[in-house]
Amino acid sequence: MAKSGTKTRAVPQRKKVLVIDDAEVIRTYLKNLLPMKGYDVSLAEDGIQAIEMLQKGAAPDVIILDVMMPKMDGIETLRKICEHDATIPVIMLSVVGKASTIVEAMNLGAADYINKPFEEEELEIALQKVLETENLKAEREELRERVREHEEREKTSFLWASEKMTRIHEILEQVADADVTVLIHGESGVGKEVVSRSLHELSNRSSERFVKVNCAALPEELLESELFGYERGAFTGASSRKPGKFELADAGTMFLDEIGEMSAPLQAKLLQVLQDGEFSRLGGDADVRVDVRVVAATNRNLEEMVAKNTFREDLYYRLNVVNVWVPPLRERREEIPVLVDYFIQQYSRRYKREIPQISDRLMQGFTNYPWPGNVRELENMVKRIVVLQSEDTIADEIFGGATQTPQATVTNVERMVDEAEASDEPISLRDIGRRAAREAEREALRRVLYQTNWNRKKAAKILEVSYKTLLQKIKECGLAE
Repeated sequence: MAKSGTKTRAVPQRKKVLVIDDAEVIRTYLKNLLPMKGYDVSLAEDGIQAIEMLQKGAAPDVIILDVMMPKMDGIETLRKICEHDATIPVIMLSVVGKASTIVEAMNLGAADYINKPFEEEELEIALQKVLETENLKAEREELRERVREHEEREKTSFLWASEKMTRIHEILEQVADADVTVLIHGESGVGKEVVSRSLHELSNRSSERFVKVNCAALPEELLESELFGYERGAFTGASSRKPGKFELADAGTMFLDEIGEMSAPLQAKLLQVLQDGEFSRLGGDADVRVDVRVVAATNRNLEEMVAKNTFREDLYYRLNVVNVWVPPLRERREEIPVLVDYFIQQYSRRYKREIPQISDRLMQGFTNYPWPGNVRELENMVKRIVVLQSEDTIADEIFGGATQTPQATVTNVERMVDEAEASDEPISLRDIGRRAAREAEREALRRVLYQTNWNRKKAAKILEVSYKTLLQKIKECGLAE
């Protein structure tokens, strides 16, 4: 699906106004007036015709809607418009000045209300006010997006402190503008998303959007609608058309995390996107064309999955044009001091805390610790140090206090016997076994949830229990995220 360069998007200069009014004299008047004020105008003589126009693809920037109309009145038409697309601002227009009608219209989402007859300037002011409000919303969202992108770019700057990661960065620089698909391998928490964002920032698509979807976080039916969008009426609750992530990523980069968790039907649909650059929304027939660079990541062995027929071979080769292996943190320990400093600075700013000083003893412990949760585990530990302004609990975990070893299990059993002796109540060997098993189960569950960053679906798979059973066990053990 790779295409060279990024596309130039035309910016519309004239705003589009849809006028819905059963009075021909009003339609004619506005058809002549609004173009002189710089607007493109389309007309509908009733609500039914207007809704049909919207469903066929009309996309006005603002709607002027009469309240009193035959077939379908303005209030019902407004309700239908909001079901189709609640983001289109609507100015109500009517000779009826009843307060209850105005309140009902505003509650349904009308942006303004003008009584007939109206002055030319009155309508022009209303249009300008509504469109300025929409522009402010768009600017606010764009600013938020820029802030998010800045934060994410900042995250990519600290990862290249080791020789192994420097070599990976060199590979990214070589393939950044080649626009080929890239498959990133590595354990959970090693920084695969940071690597993919770095690739995006190095590419000629860096001015466009980077869109992430975690394929393991959603059930199949929700993941399909998230990726490809849906049409109105595609399923219960689909009251309006929604674009999918692929449409949002058009001209940019799509990052598919945990690609190994994607179901077979979705693998087939993804293969179509990679081959043809097009797909159809859920519940739709029309093809949607996109120009998206796909970067995928997984902590699973896709070659083994291909051999077991649980992952499509043709999709694997489509994704695996360039393969990047991100080593675990235990193989790049020289990064640890740099990462610790980065996370301390980041979370001290975010939570407005004093910058804590990490003791030499704990830093040495960090260097020797095996890091089963990789960079994500280190990040969470440093975050707790910043928030609690203490390294005591983290030191307990690093130096063995929070991990159940065989010796710790023996200590727990001794404690149970001591408690029984102190209370003069008998305790059977069976009871001791049950309580020890419960504690071991709780610790195993806590550990897996911690390593998967509380991804319950992944934890259930690791522990080989159903999702429902896992939730019940979490409740029984009194664990909280």
